[in-house]
Amino acid sequence: QVQLVESGGGLVQDGGSLRLSCAASGRIFSINDMGWYRQVPGKQRELVAAITSGDSTNYADSVKGRFTISRDNAKKMVHLQMDSLKPEDTAVYYCTAEIVTNWVVGYSKYWGQGTQVTVSS
Repeated sequence: QVQLVESGGGLVQDGGSLRLSCAASGRIFSINDMGWYRQVPGKQRELVAAITSGDSTNYADSVKGRFTISRDNAKKMVHLQMDSLKPEDTAVYYCTAEIVTNWVVGYSKYWGQGTQVTVSS
């Protein structure tokens, strides 16, 4: 059983910073892409940032220059450093990872339970 557990969410003022972390555990043979999505009520979940196993990164236009994604392969973790936060960044943030638990099946996408980020104006 694979689990992704996020931490680091909370309440912060406009212009502040938060660092989200996500740890993968369980029967894991390999991890490919990792990333962060976010969702607000009534809207679709959107990609915030992604990072490949080769450390190539991709960001939503709305967070470029403010957010930084990184990963620690030895610890099976992915982080999201969020600076210059704005009220419109308020959302539930979800960690994702493409994980191999069985080489016959190949990569499957797993999701964390989500962590709330609230930016007050």
